[in-house]
Amino acid sequence: MKKLTLGLLLLSLVQLVHAQRAVVRGDFADPSIIQVGDTYYAAATSSNWAPAFPIMKSKDLKNWRQTGSIFPDLTSWADFYYWAPELSYEDGRVYVYYTAHKKGGNLCVGVASAYSPEGPFKDHGPLVCQEVGSIDGFPMRDENGKLHLIWKEDGNSVGKPTPIWIQEINAERTALVGEKKELFRNDTPWEANLVEGVSVIKNNGYFYAIYAAAGCCGPGCTYATGVARSKHLMGPWEKFPGNPILTAQGDWMCPGHGTAVRYNDKNYFMYHAYDKASNKYTGRQALIRGFEFTADNWLRFTDEFLEPTGKVGAYMVTENFDQNNLGLQWSWSVFNKPEIEMKNGKLGIQISDDREAFIARRIHSRSYEATVEIVPGKSVNAGVALIGDDKNMIYAAAKQDSIGITLVKGGAKSSLGKFPIAAARKNVFLKMTVNNNTDILFSYSLNGKDFKALKIDSPDITYLPPWDRAVRAGIVAKGIEGDVAVVEGFVFKSL
Repeated sequence: MKKLTLGLLLLSLVQLVHAQRAVVRGDFADPSIIQVGDTYYAAATSSNWAPAFPIMKSKDLKNWRQTGSIFPDLTSWADFYYWAPELSYEDGRVYVYYTAHKKGGNLCVGVASAYSPEGPFKDHGPLVCQEVGSIDGFPMRDENGKLHLIWKEDGNSVGKPTPIWIQEINAERTALVGEKKELFRNDTPWEANLVEGVSVIKNNGYFYAIYAAAGCCGPGCTYATGVARSKHLMGPWEKFPGNPILTAQGDWMCPGHGTAVRYNDKNYFMYHAYDKASNKYTGRQALIRGFEFTADNWLRFTDEFLEPTGKVGAYMVTENFDQNNLGLQWSWSVFNKPEIEMKNGKLGIQISDDREAFIARRIHSRSYEATVEIVPGKSVNAGVALIGDDKNMIYAAAKQDSIGITLVKGGAKSSLGKFPIAAARKNVFLKMTVNNNTDILFSYSLNGKDFKALKIDSPDITYLPPWDRAVRAGIVAKGIEGDVAVVEGFVFKSL
């Protein structure tokens, strides 16, 4: 009987772990969280999607909604790789320490500030730019109240170790002062080629650095989470002998790079992980898990998870473009901001060159469909797309007399099929259906109800997601410079 009871208990724990759900579904990597009053705010990596760094808002850490972004327009000094925004709130002001690629240079840690977590944020430029790159900035006050910046030197990008540095920062948070000092680096086997994403908290006279290590991204990721501690912020630091303390479990793999937060007098950690079933296609998603301090002054994760209260798997959005601006969930490439106009329930996308112009949204599951309603033009093509980035996508687009399916791989375009239609005076509905991440089908309708398949050989789209991002579903336009593609509706739903 005892063996049976123990077996049932273990089964229950396994089922609990498998049931864990992301609090922010889809591409929301390197999450950072702060509390302002009774409200929590979180921001995450946007990489080469703009606007930079989406901001989410919650009262209970379980249900989140987007309120904006830190940089609706990109900063003047950086061009791409907007990574790891670290939020901080002190004395009525919000600061964000973020990573971005400096124009003509390498990765740097910059800082911006605002009087509200919802912005607007004023950028103060880069704080540190090392030759091989500087990333993952985190602010922390020492035992004497002095403010410091902790960051990673991106040595793994050139086959070198990855020191975690610390240096004092001025009161205005606009410049580092004094000399930098190394806290620790990757020096144990499980950490492999890097340590990064450090988040520091204090408890019972110790500083604790929760950090990520090993390979961050994609189906071959090896990411895991460790902890180190010190009586003094400047060290010496000792790593927990039992590291890593958070590894693949249940439906989730490669957990790491997050920040700690207090909620209802308990400790929680918001971090990212890959869903094993959808992996790189949905990207690194945000989860929240409890942790506690042990009697011997270390830190361990518990089996308490915070999860959304909504229906499992339910997600549908309908866009009629009847507002003055695009919804907050839409994004575009940092290299190719589309010229758009919204008027009379229509979205106009102006063609400025021979590239595809597009806007896109995060996906949340391995099976879904997206439908775009377009007003066909004589020379402009518009339709529905699955997008990795500017040079990697697949789409079905229509003009007045035909529909074409195009695959873009590494910037090279190939036609997968062209289909004549008789729709000169009618809107065209183009649907993209994706099953199990990579089975993709296109269909069309002239009334929005009866869809006819556009039959092509099954394309290989496993190449689509960039190494640090997921795919996105969206709207694409292509044509002659000066043309305007007109879109009247967009519907997305998880299957």
